[in-house]
Amino acid sequence: MPPSPDQTSDPAAAAQAAGVRLAITAEALYLANLLLIPVIAFIVLAVLFMRCDKDTPPLAAAHVNQVFSASLWAGILLVVVNGLILLTGGYKGVLTWTLAIIYFTVCHSTLVLLGVIGLAKAMAGQCWRFPLVGRPLPRGCSRTEERG
Repeated sequence: MPPSPDQTSDPAAAAQAAGVRLAITAEALYLANLLLIPVIAFIVLAVLFMRCDKDTPPLAAAHVNQVFSASLWAGILLVVVNGLILLTGGYKGVLTWTLAIIYFTVCHSTLVLLGVIGLAKAMAGQCWRFPLVGRPLPRGCSRTEERG
């Protein structure tokens, strides 16, 4: 059996494999933040974001930056929807369920779908930028690599 990239002595291959693992972890944390354990996954994701520095592989940095930015936007959207619910009559108001259903149908499901695409890109070792809310890609992640 040929050695995997993790078992070779090539430092570039080892760094790339570590970058892919970190990118997958970031995307999985993003989805966990949206679907399973919102506060806990966000805290872990924030720590991961703060620990990224110039030595982080570009692929990993791209995914960590993208999912942290998207998580912040998801939180902002959630606060805005709750504010709209409060402004239109509170949680016992007529528009509560209308706003909640619109939010979950349009905003939340879109963020989840983009997270799944990001996870697939991370598993393929490709850079990914969220549409509209994504941060600029770091050096080493080109647009052609992103489309690949």
